[in-house]
Amino acid sequence: ACRFPPDCYPNAMRVTIKDVSRIAGVSIKTVSRVLNKEKYVSDETRRKVEEAVAALNFSPSLAARTLAGSRSFQIALIYDNHSPYYIHAVQEGVWNRCREEGVRMLAQPVDVDSPTLALEIGGLIDETHVDGVILSSPVTDAPAALAELERRGIRFVRISPGTNHALTSSVFMDDVQAADDMTTHLINQGHKRIGFVIGHPNHMASDQRHFGYRRALDRAGIAYEPELVRPGTFDFESGMAAAEALLKLAQKPSAIFASNDDMAAGVLSYAHRVGLDVPQDLSVAGFDDTPLAQLVWPPLTTVRQPVLELAYAATDQLFCPDPAIVHQRLQHEVMVRGSTAPLRKS
Repeated sequence: ACRFPPDCYPNAMRVTIKDVSRIAGVSIKTVSRVLNKEKYVSDETRRKVEEAVAALNFSPSLAARTLAGSRSFQIALIYDNHSPYYIHAVQEGVWNRCREEGVRMLAQPVDVDSPTLALEIGGLIDETHVDGVILSSPVTDAPAALAELERRGIRFVRISPGTNHALTSSVFMDDVQAADDMTTHLINQGHKRIGFVIGHPNHMASDQRHFGYRRALDRAGIAYEPELVRPGTFDFESGMAAAEALLKLAQKPSAIFASNDDMAAGVLSYAHRVGLDVPQDLSVAGFDDTPLAQLVWPPLTTVRQPVLELAYAATDQLFCPDPAIVHQRLQHEVMVRGSTAPLRKS
């Protein structure tokens, strides 16, 4: 049963911070401190306020919380990514942590090649007064974005940066090792002619995954052949185009490793179109382990990048009161499914 009588708050639809203050027997400023999770509030006082909040079913608005202090209780996720599956996971990870904190997430797409990138980011901050920013690849390495945030002195955390690691806190996974592991998996299945589709040139991860592919070949004593490497832009269409070019070579690859799942799906589609059996005629591997990986046929062997967990961890770092720079690495995993198989003997 409620410990507070209903006549203390006759109109439940209009409960305010003043009602919480009256029921808890503390000042409005103290209630605000508890709601804002500030320090220097005794455990007993915090308990009284939390009990009053629960009894009144009080939910403070962002506007009210902003007026009570210097925070806006909003953060911005700034991104530029061609894979809808990837960015959806990033948004979900950030939003999950924001929900726990009672903070609003603002998702802002940008074009990292735009000459007005800094102005766009500055305008976002001026209009919303966000308390902090999460940067997703490739914005995480965009010099104009980094310089603008540094100039304004706003706190930000980066997901998978490839440069300026000492600049700010970050979360990442080892893209080089992940690509090395997938290439090694294909080599262990007997494949020696392994095609590779590089990702978008704006993403540092594209170069890192390419390097991992080359490193695995070198360790296995397999010569690197530039003709087996094709450019991509992290989308389905570029995967199809890369597959067409690779499968028209006089000496076709027996496996193709695309550096994200969208491009791998494009490789699969082209292989089906020209009548190849996957994986008997051609093994196909991807990267990210997005939902798409299990929607295609056969399901993709791919590197599981913990995208949602990366975004959640980055947001958790942003909310940490300790300003120390922290770099947190999360683990990847090679997910073996039906799109790869041992090399068939001719």
